[in-house]
Amino acid sequence: MRDEAPEGAPRLGDMPPEEFRRYAHEAVDWVADFLANVETYPVFPSVRPGDVTSRIPPTPPASPEPMDALLDDFRSIIVPGMNHWNHPAFFGYFSVSASGPGIIGELLASALNVNAMVWRSAPAAAELEDVATDWLRQLLGLPDGFEGVINDTASSSTMYALAAAREATWPEAHAKGLFGLAPGRVYASEHAHSSVEKGVLTIGLGQDGYRTIETDETFAMNPVALENAIADDVRAGLRPCAIVATLGTTSTASMDPIGPIVEIARRHDVWLHVDGAYGGPAAMLPEAAPWFAGWEQADSIVVNPHKWLFTPIDCSVLFCRRPDVLRQAFSIVPEYLRSSEQAESRSLMDYGVSLGRRFRALKLWFVMRYFGQEGLVERLRDHLSMASSFADAVRAEDGWEVMAPVDLGLVTFRCTLGETPEDQDRINHEIMDAVNASGQAFLIHTVLNGRVVLRLAIGNINTTQSHVMATWALLKKIANDFR
Repeated sequence: MRDEAPEGAPRLGDMPPEEFRRYAHEAVDWVADFLANVETYPVFPSVRPGDVTSRIPPTPPASPEPMDALLDDFRSIIVPGMNHWNHPAFFGYFSVSASGPGIIGELLASALNVNAMVWRSAPAAAELEDVATDWLRQLLGLPDGFEGVINDTASSSTMYALAAAREATWPEAHAKGLFGLAPGRVYASEHAHSSVEKGVLTIGLGQDGYRTIETDETFAMNPVALENAIADDVRAGLRPCAIVATLGTTSTASMDPIGPIVEIARRHDVWLHVDGAYGGPAAMLPEAAPWFAGWEQADSIVVNPHKWLFTPIDCSVLFCRRPDVLRQAFSIVPEYLRSSEQAESRSLMDYGVSLGRRFRALKLWFVMRYFGQEGLVERLRDHLSMASSFADAVRAEDGWEVMAPVDLGLVTFRCTLGETPEDQDRINHEIMDAVNASGQAFLIHTVLNGRVVLRLAIGNINTTQSHVMATWALLKKIANDFR
């Protein structure tokens, strides 16, 4: 038992329970009010780089500060400097949202503060990750045999999948490295996420080891071009290592044709990784089955519940049909992590670089239980319906056009006012900047066929048709200044 500190001496130990209770209640009340009134906040803040930093002392405090001061600064400095991803009119990037049950799961996981590296270090966390990822597997309609692990983001999940592909392609490199071996190649669509190229760099294949494949008129990978690229590389003495097919590309949410790509991967004995970080949840919808036909034959698949399943960031699930290869790529077990339960349990540290592993499964488990399959499916369908309605409105308006098929919750569109293509690019940039400066909505842009286009991504759990159409009205109002 700790001796009482002398009078006047600084108190050691943590925040007293009653003080924690008081301020935790205050924080939870703030969160509840924030979620209830998030629409009163500007989606994008009126700040410039450095504004937040200038309001914070450049040196840490020498003496303890009261919790009241911390929460006051959170409210007065941090919140006004935030782009509010939880706002229902946040339509940028891939619109995400943290739902109530997920937030509660995150809070409880933080309080437990476990490290789920091996079963002994956090038994319930380790086993719940098995259960939660298997539940998600079932919801997505993937067959038995796929094992899931939760990582921070798809960037990590994809890199781990590519490391497994390298292990399968050059097993001898596990001990000796890639030096002296035939150069390898990873193939992905020209619209694949930048994390694929980063992953190729990280596993040691270099930028020359990454080859992008041209797309068709829908911005999906062209299987004929893929087949030709692999054949050319084999003739040149290169070793095909992996193909990355994307279900829901970043710029247009295009769906690469999985069936033909699977056939090519099997014919050339190449690892197939499916990036379903965004589009993967749509596999829950029976009507979306044609898009996913064949993905069960992939070697690995990534799906991000923090993108379109209302789970607080970060939560990326990597499914692997050949988990023994993934484990072989990373498993190093020092003596201090060995235990008698190893033969009966799975050590999550063996499936990636990180030894420290947050208890991410709890929030995902809470979300799946609270909404259930029916609730998740209906919310996804609602988002698809809103995206379709927005696209119809754009197509019907003179001076606007939709630039890509609208299959998921993303609409890629542009204003066509302006005498030259360069004028149109400038106008679209100015429209986007004006929307964001208004604080009423948030959008980003991309480039398709050399032209600037706008993206409106629907994925927030609280977005309604009124939010979408109010943003459309704002876009038209701003564009009228250019007529």
